[in-house]
Amino acid sequence: MSSGALNQLLATPASELAKQPSQALFQIKSDAADLLAAAKTIVEHIDRAVELKYAPRAQQLRLAAGKDSGVVHFDDDPVRVTADLPKKVEWDQKQLAHITRRIAASGDDPSQYVEVTYRVSETKFNAWPESLKSAFALARTLRTGKPGFRLALLKGDIE
Repeated sequence: MSSGALNQLLATPASELAKQPSQALFQIKSDAADLLAAAKTIVEHIDRAVELKYAPRAQQLRLAAGKDSGVVHFDDDPVRVTADLPKKVEWDQKQLAHITRRIAASGDDPSQYVEVTYRVSETKFNAWPESLKSAFALARTLRTGKPGFRLALLKGDIE
């Protein structure tokens, strides 16, 4: 898709695009998906090059600051580089459950130390008998996400 065609497409209201024949919408969506995939690949490639160029310097600055993660800033000629290495902490759920039980057994309130989130598998919920489902029904809220549509040609090729 040329930049002129892309600009024309972006200038066309969605209500007008919706009037296009299904094959035209399929082709436009297919072309857009190809452009998106190519753009993502290019961005990933450039991001890898940027990481290779700046990661060692960012790591040196973090070490000099006595930290193993976080944000550091530095200049590379006219470019200000902000390098962020976020922390990603994961907690062992079984060990936390054990610790929480020990805290409760000693008379303390575990909620002072840990946050607990309850979840119910939707697959398991749907398999339960109605008597059990009804006990949980007030705690369950169903929301829907953004609708999605896939277009596929049934036969033949686009001309």
